[in-house]
Amino acid sequence: MQDTSKQYDAVIETCKNLFVKKMSDYGSAWRILRLPSLTDQIFIKAQRIRGLQQNDVRKVDEDEVSEFIGIVNYCVMALIQLQKGVVEQPDLTTQEATVLYEEQIAITKKLMEDKNHDYGEAWRDMRVSSLTDLILQKLLRVKQIENNKGKTLVSEGIDANYQDMINYAIFALIHLNEG
Repeated sequence: MQDTSKQYDAVIETCKNLFVKKMSDYGSAWRILRLPSLTDQIFIKAQRIRGLQQNDVRKVDEDEVSEFIGIVNYCVMALIQLQKGVVEQPDLTTQEATVLYEEQIAITKKLMEDKNHDYGEAWRDMRVSSLTDLILQKLLRVKQIENNKGKTLVSEGIDANYQDMINYAIFALIHLNEG
C-alpha cells in the first residue's frame, strides 16, 4: 500500500502541474461549465482512449497518458463545481483553484486508500483497457443521474462517481508508467 500511495502522489503531481499551467494560460474559465458539459468532456477523453486502445492507426500524435491526465483534471473540476456551484464569470485565482484541487484530491485519495484496503489492490491485476471501460461505465451512470436531475433511488451520488473515475484514471497512469 505504501508504494501505491507514493505512485498515486507522483501521478497527482503531474496532473496538478498541468492544471496549474492551464490555469495560468486560461484562468478559471472552466468555472462557467455546467456539470453535464464537464461530464461530456470526460466522456470524449474516455472514448478517445478506448479508440486508441482499439485502433492500430493514430492520426493525432497523442497517447493515452495525456487523456487520462485530462480525465483526472476534468473530474476534479467537476467536484469543485459540485462544491462551489457554477458561475457566470471566472472567479478563482490560480492559488485558490489549486487549494480546491488539493482538497478534492485529498478526499479522493482517502477513498482510494479505504477501497484499496477492502479490495486488496485488485486494480494491480486489471488491464488499462478494463479501467477505461469502468470509466466509461461510470460516465454513463453520471449521465443518467444528470438526466434524472440528480435523483437516485439507491445509488451513490455524482461526486462518488467522479472520485471513482479519478482513481481509475490514476491506476491506469500508474500501470502505463510501469509498462
